[in-house]
Amino acid sequence: QVQLVESGGGLVQAGGSLRLSCRASGFIFSVYTLTWYRQTPGKQRELVATITSGGNTVYADSVKGRFTISRDNAKNTVYLQMNRLKPEDTSVYYCRKGSTDWGQGTQVTVSS
Repeated sequence: QVQLVESGGGLVQAGGSLRLSCRASGFIFSVYTLTWYRQTPGKQRELVATITSGGNTVYADSVKGRFTISRDNAKNTVYLQMNRLKPEDTSVYYCRKGSTDWGQGTQVTVSS
Protein backbone atom coordinates (compact mmCIF):
# COMPACT_ATOMS: atom_id res chain seq x y z
CA GLN A 1 0.00 0.00 0.00
CA VAL A 2 1.46 3.29 -1.13
CA GLN A 3 1.74 5.98 1.52
CA LEU A 4 3.07 9.50 1.18
CA VAL A 5 3.21 11.56 4.36
CA GLU A 6 4.13 15.23 4.18
CA SER A 7 5.42 17.24 7.12
CA GLY A 8 7.23 20.47 7.86
CA GLY A 9 4.57 23.01 7.02
CA GLY A 10 3.70 25.89 9.28
CA LEU A 11 3.50 29.64 9.69
CA VAL A 12 6.50 31.74 8.72
CA GLN A 13 7.15 35.41 8.04
CA ALA A 14 7.91 36.63 4.55
CA GLY A 15 11.59 36.15 3.79
CA GLY A 16 11.81 33.10 6.02
CA SER A 17 12.45 29.46 5.22
CA LEU A 18 10.79 26.09 5.66
CA ARG A 19 11.76 22.57 4.71
CA LEU A 20 9.01 20.17 3.73
CA SER A 21 9.49 16.42 3.87
CA CYS A 22 7.53 13.65 2.22
CA ARG A 23 8.21 10.21 3.60
CA ALA A 24 7.15 7.37 1.29
CA SER A 25 6.43 3.70 1.78
CA GLY A 26 4.85 0.82 -0.07
CA PHE A 27 6.82 1.06 -3.31
CA ILE A 28 10.36 1.11 -4.67
CA PHE A 29 11.07 4.76 -3.97
CA SER A 30 14.31 5.08 -5.91
CA VAL A 31 12.82 4.37 -9.34
CA TYR A 32 10.06 6.96 -9.28
CA THR A 33 9.84 10.61 -10.16
CA LEU A 34 8.60 12.59 -7.16
CA THR A 35 6.86 15.91 -7.45
CA TRP A 36 5.75 18.69 -5.12
CA TYR A 37 2.51 20.47 -5.98
CA ARG A 38 0.57 23.18 -4.23
CA GLN A 39 -3.04 24.23 -4.21
CA THR A 40 -4.77 27.33 -2.94
CA PRO A 41 -8.57 27.35 -2.44
CA GLY A 42 -10.32 28.27 -5.67
CA LYS A 43 -7.26 27.60 -7.81
CA GLN A 44 -5.95 24.60 -9.69
CA ARG A 45 -3.23 22.48 -8.19
CA GLU A 46 0.10 23.60 -9.66
CA LEU A 47 3.43 21.88 -10.04
CA VAL A 48 6.14 23.37 -7.85
CA ALA A 49 9.14 21.10 -8.41
CA THR A 50 9.90 17.63 -9.61
CA ILE A 51 12.88 15.30 -9.30
CA THR A 52 13.47 12.22 -11.40
CA SER A 53 14.98 8.94 -10.31
CA GLY A 54 18.26 10.17 -11.78
CA GLY A 55 18.17 13.41 -9.83
CA ASN A 56 17.15 15.75 -12.63
CA THR A 57 15.00 18.61 -11.42
CA VAL A 58 12.42 20.97 -12.86
CA TYR A 59 10.94 24.01 -11.12
CA ALA A 60 8.02 26.32 -11.66
CA ASP A 61 9.19 29.77 -12.76
CA SER A 62 7.64 31.26 -9.64
CA VAL A 63 9.96 29.33 -7.31
CA LYS A 64 13.19 29.11 -9.33
CA GLY A 65 16.16 30.29 -7.30
CA ARG A 66 14.21 30.10 -4.03
CA PHE A 67 13.12 26.46 -3.70
CA THR A 68 15.23 23.31 -3.93
CA ILE A 69 13.89 19.79 -4.32
CA SER A 70 16.03 16.85 -3.25
CA ARG A 71 15.65 13.19 -2.40
CA ASP A 72 17.23 10.69 -0.05
CA ASN A 73 16.60 7.23 -1.42
CA ALA A 74 18.02 5.61 1.71
CA LYS A 75 15.31 7.32 3.76
CA ASN A 76 12.54 7.07 1.14
CA THR A 77 12.06 10.80 1.53
CA VAL A 78 11.78 13.76 -0.81
CA TYR A 79 12.37 17.28 0.46
CA LEU A 80 11.44 20.78 -0.58
CA GLN A 81 13.67 23.49 0.85
CA MET A 82 11.83 26.79 0.56
CA ASN A 83 13.80 30.00 1.06
CA ARG A 84 12.87 33.67 0.73
CA LEU A 85 9.23 32.77 1.15
CA LYS A 86 6.56 35.17 -0.08
CA PRO A 87 2.91 35.56 0.97
CA GLU A 88 1.92 34.18 -2.42
CA ASP A 89 3.61 30.90 -1.51
CA THR A 90 0.84 30.32 1.02
CA SER A 91 -0.83 27.07 0.02
CA VAL A 92 -1.30 23.41 0.83
CA TYR A 93 1.71 21.50 -0.45
CA TYR A 94 1.36 17.92 -1.69
CA CYS A 95 3.85 15.34 -2.83
CA ARG A 96 3.09 12.92 -5.60
CA LYS A 97 4.57 9.61 -6.70
CA GLY A 98 4.85 9.39 -10.46
CA SER A 99 1.49 10.29 -11.99
CA THR A 100 -0.70 8.46 -9.50
CA ASP A 101 -0.54 8.65 -5.72
CA TRP A 102 -0.82 11.76 -3.58
CA GLY A 103 -0.03 12.60 0.01
CA GLN A 104 -2.51 14.32 2.32
CA GLY A 105 -0.82 17.72 2.12
CA THR A 106 0.79 20.12 4.55
CA GLN A 107 -0.23 23.75 5.03
CA VAL A 108 2.30 26.51 4.48
CA THR A 109 1.30 30.02 5.51
CA VAL A 110 3.55 33.00 4.86
CA SER A 111 2.65 36.22 6.64
CA SER A 112 3.55 39.63 5.25
